Formats: sequence, C-alpha cells, structure tokens
Amino acid sequence: MHLNPYGEYAVILAASLANDWPADRSGIEERTIELGMTMTFPPASDDHARVREVIDDWLAIVDASDADARAALLNVQLEQSAAYPRLTNHDGEGWHLHYRDDVPSLPFVLRAIISLGTSLHLVTRGMERLARCEASPCTRVVVDVTRNGRQRFCSVRCANRAAVRRHRARFA
Repeated sequence: MHLNPYGEYAVILAASLANDWPADRSGIEERTIELGMTMTFPPASDDHARVREVIDDWLAIVDASDADARAALLNVQLEQSAAYPRLTNHDGEGWHLHYRDDVPSLPFVLRAIISLGTSLHLVTRGMERLARCEASPCTRVVVDVTRNGRQRFCSVRCANRAAVRRHRARFA
C-alpha cells in the first residue's frame, strides 16, 4: 500500500524550508529528498529565488489572522498549481497519485505539493494547526501534528524557556 504523502510531510517540508532556509538550490533539493520527496528536477538559474517566493507565500498563510483569511490565501495557491489528479509510477516506487501537472520545475512542484499538503493538513486536523512559536522572540513555524492539537512551541527548548519565563514572572 502506498499512502498519500501530500498531507503532513508537505507541511513539515515547508516549515523546514521556512525555519532553516538553504543557501542554494542544491540545499533545497537535499532537504526535499531528506523529507520524503523522491523526484529531482533539472536545475534552472532562478530556482532558489522562485522557491523562496513559494515559501514566502506559504508564510503568509501561516501568519493569516483567521481561518477565512487562511483559506482565501490557500485557494489562491491551489489555483496557481491546479491540475487534475493523475496516477503515476515514476522511479518504480509503485502506483500513487500526483495532484499536479508533470512540469519538470522544482518551484512549480513545491508550490503544488505544499499548497495541497497544507490544505489537507488544515481541513483534516484543524485550521488552527499552523502557527508561529509562542516563545518570544522565536518566530519559527509550528506544524501541530499532535493528537490533542495543543502544540504551541517549535521545540522542547522553546517550551522550557517559556515555562521558565512564566515561573519567574509569578515571583517577580
């Protein structure tokens, strides 16, 4: 059985790129492979800048003020990368669905995967399951994949830092 990879992994990939932006195109491709995307694409001179635009557009979704604004921004992203779902068996990994055109462009494919994955993540887990870390001054993206839906911090370190601040504030 081949499970649909467009949900959680795509959102985690977007957060990884947003939180730790690679220095060049090869860094982007390494990250995509590391986080589960198996296809590679012929390089283009503007790939690094165009993928940055994809991530910046995605960050606007993360920072949206409410579910309606988030949905509106996501719908624009989905429209830009819309295609009919198609069955594929590339790289001999077994039959599975792609929700994008077979365009050999890393930025185009990342926009499609990230926007669809973010949409699936939010509609299945909850529209509030994407945010910024609540431990000021940290601004890293938090993709809440917890069972109870209460993840507020990007790491244990930030959670501990916030707890220490709350504790000290009580006794100050």
